[in-house]
Amino acid sequence: MSGHSKWSTIKHKKAAKDARRGKTWAKLIRQIEVAARGAGTGDPEASPSLALAVQKAKDAEVPKDTIERACKRGAGELEGAAAYEPAQYEGYASGGVAVLVDVLTDNRNRTAADVRSAFTKSGGSLAEPGSVAFLFTRRGRVLLPKAGADEDELMLVGLEAGMEDLEADSETYTAWCDPSDVADLRAALEQAGFEVQESGSTMVPASTVPIAEVSEAKKVLRLLDDLDDNDDVQDVYANFDIPEDLLEDLEA
Repeated sequence: MSGHSKWSTIKHKKAAKDARRGKTWAKLIRQIEVAARGAGTGDPEASPSLALAVQKAKDAEVPKDTIERACKRGAGELEGAAAYEPAQYEGYASGGVAVLVDVLTDNRNRTAADVRSAFTKSGGSLAEPGSVAFLFTRRGRVLLPKAGADEDELMLVGLEAGMEDLEADSETYTAWCDPSDVADLRAALEQAGFEVQESGSTMVPASTVPIAEVSEAKKVLRLLDDLDDNDDVQDVYANFDIPEDLLEDLEA
């Protein structure tokens, strides 16, 4: 889990500094449209999957009217929604790091070629379906800023609302739960006065691959960055573990 958490932290810091907010918003809007189309409704209260997509967009500060239009396009109430379909790619980064890539695409051939190219350029390779996915388990999570939060109270409220585990780094608490309990856990924490940064579900590796060399870490992070920059790619998961001192060298 440590490798996943560190990658999440890297992505969070990257997103905070990323001037291309429009790219992130476009991906979230695409998720909303697909969720609304699948649910057959533009009402988040009528679909847990749509509600989750909408909440992710709100956490990223996507404007309310933009979210509402995406819901209506997906549900067929407005024109302009593309026929996106989900797909998942599995592969290995340099050093044998397992990587899962979730996409929403309107052109599978284009997306497959782009994903394969990203792996190849960084010394990795795509793998057969099923060869990587079994290494990960989907879990729900709620992220909260550590500053000003009482850990004992957080534990008390969280455990009563389905929280299974609580992790902390220097800046953030991560409350882990079953994916079906995310909305209830978030609501309980917010009702108790805790500030929530974001919530949703993610894929957590059962074990991690240690990375000891800066050059190896750069190859892995290059692949994850290249994938994350692709418009069709929605989420990227990897099972690497970078020691804190090596991570500091990379950030220097």
